[in-house]
Amino acid sequence: MVALAVKNWQGEVSGEAPLELRVARPETADAIIHRAVVRQLAHARQGTACTKTRSEVRGGGRKPWRQKGTGRARAGSNRSPLWRGGGVIFGPKPRDYELKMNRKERRLALRTALMNRAEQTLVVEDFSEHLPRPKTKEVVQALTRWGANPETKILLIVPETSETLGLSVRNLPRLTLLRADQLNVWDILHCDTLVVTVGALQKIQEVYGDGPVDNA
Repeated sequence: MVALAVKNWQGEVSGEAPLELRVARPETADAIIHRAVVRQLAHARQGTACTKTRSEVRGGGRKPWRQKGTGRARAGSNRSPLWRGGGVIFGPKPRDYELKMNRKERRLALRTALMNRAEQTLVVEDFSEHLPRPKTKEVVQALTRWGANPETKILLIVPETSETLGLSVRNLPRLTLLRADQLNVWDILHCDTLVVTVGALQKIQEVYGDGPVDNA
């Protein structure tokens, strides 16, 4: 279990919040997190790239010139891959990049990644009442008071998103806003600082805390 300090809207420490999640064994942690990241990045690919082979491009029905006597190289079709406008050799075709990973393994990788980033995690009190209207400047000032540099990559985790909060952070290119029940390994590892509200921290432990024993 890790005890994290809780900060209020003004940036003052107001208490502690526990973070306790079952993680993978040290000898298997890197491997399972790597598999989860590779799977997530692979699933982000559309797999719609498509090129035409020499049998699919239009034209090429007639032999460009006779076989012998011209002094030029032999040619049977102007749609050869060697010609301009010809087919593509070993080009991409539509494919499925899906990689299989068990649900228990995915949850174990997520819990392990969260616990590994505990030192870079800032827990704050719910601040929805301090944002009655969309205001990016107030969010930036709050992040600075909490100890997060707005110029770095920040992952903000809240129990529920709201239109006011979404409008307040959408102009911050380095900040990613996620709900506590929609976490993923890539965003957790890719950010420099995690900012989690108390309610989101409780929801994380409710949603992901009932995982399997660390036997991966």
